[in-house]
Amino acid sequence: MSIKQAVLSDVETIKKISTVTISKIYPHYYPKGAVDFFLEHHNKDNILKDVKNRCCFLYFDTSQNAVGTVTIKDNEICRLFVLPPFQRMGYGTELLNFAEKTIFKKYSKVIIDASLPAKKIYLKRGFKDTDFNIICTKNNDFLCYDIMEKQL
Repeated sequence: MSIKQAVLSDVETIKKISTVTISKIYPHYYPKGAVDFFLEHHNKDNILKDVKNRCCFLYFDTSQNAVGTVTIKDNEICRLFVLPPFQRMGYGTELLNFAEKTIFKKYSKVIIDASLPAKKIYLKRGFKDTDFNIICTKNNDFLCYDIMEKQL
């Protein structure tokens, strides 16, 4: 198992991990307009920009399959996804450990926009709610999420 910095040839892999995870998991938590918002937010152009900025990482299992991804922008954890068949196997924990360790080398706090499926995990790891946001999406659906922080 290893975490490696993404390169340009990994953009499609990151897009696939993001799209598959959002499409399979998020409809259980969010209305269609919010799911579509997430899919558009994690589009190929945004991923490409993050890869070029050297802030995207991929998690590979022991068979060298890319099973997860995380993006780290300054002290913020973004785009943390693990493919559904590989969830509940510790990969998300390893990605989160990696992201926190990387951020705490330079900053005294980690910030994350918590999706509903992941909020319980962040609470267990010591993150605290600092703000609540609502975005009106297509179909007059709403995307609600918390901003959470964890201090060093």
